[in-house]
Amino acid sequence: MKRNILHAPWRFKYIVSTLKREKECIFCKMTLMKDEEAYILYRGKYSFIVLNKYPYNTGHLMIAPYRHVPSVEDLSEEELFEVMKLIQLSIKLLREAYNPHGFNIGVNIGRAAGAGVEEHVHVHIVPRWIGDINFLPSICNVKVFSQAIKESYGILRRKLQELMIVK
Repeated sequence: MKRNILHAPWRFKYIVSTLKREKECIFCKMTLMKDEEAYILYRGKYSFIVLNKYPYNTGHLMIAPYRHVPSVEDLSEEELFEVMKLIQLSIKLLREAYNPHGFNIGVNIGRAAGAGVEEHVHVHIVPRWIGDINFLPSICNVKVFSQAIKESYGILRRKLQELMIVK
């Protein structure tokens, strides 16, 4: 039986990063980086929107507060309100850019809930399309992305600028 091999070398950096716990928080580190380097799409007063470097789907965004806290109950009312406003903006942005059929939006609080970065709360916004899960993720534990992250970032950044002008 011939075996087909699918290469996804960009995932190795993520796999290695899960083996060692980073000393500094990735979200806190991102805020000190240039937007293009960290894939930050928008910076608010209390929180920011960033493109996930290790997405579940094309256009997978995250919203994180600047303040380093582990859970939503630790956020101030102002922080929580802005996070919700950025969820709303992210949905509009993803609809304009990719026209998904739906969204998964969630917060994983604690390692048992699946939090990869459990010390800094963040919200995931994953665009979904009917039929976007095929046999590869289900059987082979492999996901194929048809767009490079830099290309996704460029598309989303331009579309966000258009939305901000129209607003």
